[in-house]
Amino acid sequence: MKELSSKIASIEPAKIRKMYDMAQGLDNVISFVIGEPEFDTPGHIIEAAKKAMDHGHTHYTPNSGILPLREAVSAHFKDFDKVSYNPLDEIMITVGGMQGLYLSLLVLTNPGDEVIVSDPCYTNYYGMIEMNNAIPVTVPVYEEEGFNFTEKGLREAITPKSKAIILNTPSNPTGAVADRETIEMIARIATQHDLYVIFDEVYKYLTYDEEAFFNIARIPGMKERTIIVDSVSKSYAMTGWRVGFCLGPKHVISQMQKTQEFMLSCVNTPAQYAAIEALTGPQDALEYMNDQYKQRRRIMVDRINSIDTLSCLMPKGAFYVFMNIKETGLTSDEFALELLKDQHVVVSPGDCFGAMGEGYVRLSYATSVDNINEGFDRIEKYLGKISERRVTNHR
Repeated sequence: MKELSSKIASIEPAKIRKMYDMAQGLDNVISFVIGEPEFDTPGHIIEAAKKAMDHGHTHYTPNSGILPLREAVSAHFKDFDKVSYNPLDEIMITVGGMQGLYLSLLVLTNPGDEVIVSDPCYTNYYGMIEMNNAIPVTVPVYEEEGFNFTEKGLREAITPKSKAIILNTPSNPTGAVADRETIEMIARIATQHDLYVIFDEVYKYLTYDEEAFFNIARIPGMKERTIIVDSVSKSYAMTGWRVGFCLGPKHVISQMQKTQEFMLSCVNTPAQYAAIEALTGPQDALEYMNDQYKQRRRIMVDRINSIDTLSCLMPKGAFYVFMNIKETGLTSDEFALELLKDQHVVVSPGDCFGAMGEGYVRLSYATSVDNINEGFDRIEKYLGKISERRVTNHR
């Protein structure tokens, strides 16, 4: 038999999914591992999909998605993001934000091009970049600096092969939100070095406290070099519907649209109608879910910072806490694997997200208050056992 693709064989599988799979079959598991709302999709969105099917909307759509959805996306971005995009040729519908990210990299990069990402960052960036024969270049970001890019760090990463910067705000896994000053700095560097920016804003509704969301495409000169990736997955509890969207310059979107035909033709048709309802219908459920996340964030952060060997920053956005475990003396893998085995609590090891994630674990608070409290009761028991073991060994 001839060998399979060496490129695909060289790519490491996602460790988050490994942790998720290891938890399957265990009893009474508390999961903080997957970034998915515990809420069901709001009923009026489900009804919109049913109505679409009842009215015969079960056929192929244009590669770029149905025009009414692109129009709804355009109106939404003009209202929320304060940026204007033509629904005819500057917007396309994708299978979730994930396909939008992949298509962006596919269209922008040639083999050997470098794509700059923060470290830690969303773990799937690495695989997507490598699958497109480009090279991920990491910029360390530090807890002491709010896990945001600094000008020094970003400039040191740029080489003649640099093609694009991926900017994810609010951030998965750290919950960081890039303030306007940081975004203006990134825009200045991108313009000076003729770089594209892939602006991943799938958590944009989930910002808390004083940190306002700001879209980099608002900055003069940036719209023509920015590809925005967004979706309804996180905001509207629609992870399984797989509807996202990309907005960008016409010459980029046209290439993505062309590629769509060869990948999957079009996004699920009834799901596109559901997404219209999400964007244009009642927003009560979104507001309720965001309020719940804010409460759960506070509870989880309080529980973490009440434990001697654990600590974390208050995340400014998304629904993740990046918990510092360095004082436990355990590696990220040891902490996650032993916690799962001992207490049936599953978390994501920080090194899933890059070398700078070592010494941390990611927890999602998109779960119930009961789960958060029960999970941290178990984490305290686990840490108590470690302490007792060390005392015994010392004797």
